[in-house]
Amino acid sequence: MAGLHKSEFANPVVNWVDTRLPIFTFMQKEYGTFPTPKNFNYLWNFGALLMVNLMIMIVTGIFLAMNYQPNVATAFDSVQHIMRDVNYGWLLRYVHQNGASMFFIVVFIHIFRGMYYGSYKAPRELLWMFGVTLLLLMMATAFMGYVLPWGQMSYWGATVITNLFSAFPIVGGPIVTWLWGGFSVDNPTLNRFFSLHYLLPFVITGVSFLHVAALHITGSNNPLGIDVKSPQDTLPFHPYYTAKDSVGLCVYLLVFALIVFFAPGMLGDPLNSVPANPLQTPAEIVPEWYFLPFYAILRSVPSKLGGVLMMFGSIAVLFVLPWLDTSKIRSARFRPVYRQLIWVWVLSVIVLGMVGGHRPEGIWVVLGRVATAYYFLHFLVILPVLGKLERPLPLPESISRPVLSLGGGPLPGGATAKPMEKV
Repeated sequence: MAGLHKSEFANPVVNWVDTRLPIFTFMQKEYGTFPTPKNFNYLWNFGALLMVNLMIMIVTGIFLAMNYQPNVATAFDSVQHIMRDVNYGWLLRYVHQNGASMFFIVVFIHIFRGMYYGSYKAPRELLWMFGVTLLLLMMATAFMGYVLPWGQMSYWGATVITNLFSAFPIVGGPIVTWLWGGFSVDNPTLNRFFSLHYLLPFVITGVSFLHVAALHITGSNNPLGIDVKSPQDTLPFHPYYTAKDSVGLCVYLLVFALIVFFAPGMLGDPLNSVPANPLQTPAEIVPEWYFLPFYAILRSVPSKLGGVLMMFGSIAVLFVLPWLDTSKIRSARFRPVYRQLIWVWVLSVIVLGMVGGHRPEGIWVVLGRVATAYYFLHFLVILPVLGKLERPLPLPESISRPVLSLGGGPLPGGATAKPMEKV
């Protein structure tokens, strides 16, 4: 029939739908026969894990919102009601609460993989920038969600973090007043944070689709960091990588379940189990563990404005990473100096996380400033200079050669591997 899409699915119902709305053809093309490099390792599982985690968070969040009351007089009690009286409410709350931590664990590994293998380099700059945008949206969503239980750390964390904007001249005060909905953290603040916490996951979903669309336009990077040269370098996404992703998903869900059922409070702060009291300031106001490195950067600068600028700059620098790294080689496998320095950067982030969890005194002040200095030196000085001076190792001619012949021998189709050339 004229005007209908030609569908080749055997199932008559699927075929009928697909001729009128070719969603199955689209899924088959993008997630079935889509060509992917054949040398993916398990670090490429984490993108799929993030999508699964996002769906878990949205579903559990919707059910939690059905019983939550965004009012300072009843918010804490409504959370206790969910835990004690709602059928499987304890499970929903623990999955959602620990899902935030699992989300950040996976996204940090995902970011490290992109940095290690140079996935931010041309032509994937926009793909990387969408990823950094997703990180920012996740951080905003997690911060607002942490406020909702209205415990001691929720209240005081909201007070301290929102007050940071007051460091900006002229516009700082109005921004803080707008965030609070008044002149202190109170009921309007809780209502705003609840609304935004409910909305932002759907914004994250939309940006995630843009992220995946950009990936499918430019194609995936791979551990070798070289472009696909022939059909022999690729495999269809299904069944090869759906099976591999399923293995990673089973391991991930097992770890997730162990935390939820055996250590649900391991990653949270005990003070958040105490109702918020504006008249009793905790001895230490500490954010969730995934914010600790940025909190340490904030405290490493004596000036309040300088600390706030450095904290936001630690994320902003990731946006321009594709242009800061001047090396033409993507993968750290072929960059012997960078391969060592990227681990020094990881160590600096871990040290910052430890510093953020301790009082700013003694050795922790020194460690925080040293780690902060290296964090920014890595991006702003080391990467631009190293790209000009480092002598990379020889690159393989194609993906197939090291995968199938470990550097030599015939390629699929009878082709012969050429000697490796130096870059």
